[in-house]
Amino acid sequence: MATTVSTFASPTTESRVRSRALSIEWPIYAVVSASTLIVVGLLWDISWHRTIGRDTFWSPPHLLEQIAAVIAGLSCGYLALHTTFAGSNEARANSVRFWRFFQAPLGAWVCIWGTIMMITSAPFDNWWHNAYGLDVKIISPPHMVLAAGMIGIELGAMLMVLGAQNRAVAEADRKRLGAIFAYASGIVIVMATVLIEEYAAFGNEMHGSSFYQLTGALVPIFLVAFARASRLKWPATTTAILYMVFVLINMWITQLFPAQARLAPIYNPVTHMVPTPFPLLLVFPAIGIDLLMKKFGAERDWTLSLAIGVAFTIVMLAVHWFWGDFLLSPYARNPVFAADQWDYTSRLGRWRYQWWNLDVDSTGKFSVLLLAQGIGIAAIYATISSRLGLWWGAGMARIKR
Repeated sequence: MATTVSTFASPTTESRVRSRALSIEWPIYAVVSASTLIVVGLLWDISWHRTIGRDTFWSPPHLLEQIAAVIAGLSCGYLALHTTFAGSNEARANSVRFWRFFQAPLGAWVCIWGTIMMITSAPFDNWWHNAYGLDVKIISPPHMVLAAGMIGIELGAMLMVLGAQNRAVAEADRKRLGAIFAYASGIVIVMATVLIEEYAAFGNEMHGSSFYQLTGALVPIFLVAFARASRLKWPATTTAILYMVFVLINMWITQLFPAQARLAPIYNPVTHMVPTPFPLLLVFPAIGIDLLMKKFGAERDWTLSLAIGVAFTIVMLAVHWFWGDFLLSPYARNPVFAADQWDYTSRLGRWRYQWWNLDVDSTGKFSVLLLAQGIGIAAIYATISSRLGLWWGAGMARIKR
């Protein structure tokens, strides 16, 4: 009589497989969680500065950012030590050597570097404030060190997920890790857009070509690169949606908490936390990116980058030109859209409902010709950014360590 062998794994075998997968993947979940906390802390920190003012380093947002950095650093440090001294042959084969001895995935080393940068920025920022006073802009030397560390951890988290996704064999694992990769990519885009928040986040900017030049130079490189490296069917669209959802949830929650300024001069006596501005409507150009990448494939990248650059600029203009009108209207002055909420240091005036950085001629009048020229330059920037994104994404698609 022939022996029948069951094709179904026993509960014990399935449990062992799940335990083994968890032991391999828990550092990925740790660094993605740390990446999330970093951006939450950053958005909270900006709101804190806009609402309360900078008091001490030991403010809750600062502590959350540094705790997240420690979580990422310790998780990746443990992963490096475990892989080096007790890792399996498979784990070592999927790692990168550092100092010819220590071994860990590429993303782990990037996270460790980011942790060092973030921790280093803390005393530097404190000294900067004691020596030069308050920051009037987001961009300052210590903040750039901090931002470099934050981006390092976020990119490291993304690279760790990416390596696992590219190594995955089972379709279910590829889909799950692909979704996590899209989320980690969305976090990176949140961070990137925060860096240009002062110049390209308010509706007042959306009738000037400088808005489209800045977003065209910055955003496509990320959306295109992440789409090229992803295994999802609509990767750029998914990433853009996750970016918007993340910012919206933060915006809606932040303004619920009562707060008031503690640092003079106070020109605008706020009563609640000032939230981050409404997110950019990146989901619309992202749909165009996905459609164009499906049409052109990976064989005509120069043509594809030109098509994406032009399409991105046209869609951004078509959407945000009218979206800017809405954000300046009374219909957006509510908690849902969070328009017309300003820092405690703002001297409120008619400037709130006027256009900034318009394309004007020598007489100071708005010029359609100068706007068209500026939009053309924006399309060139978006094309270059898209080409760099395709090149970067192709490299990320090959990462398995």
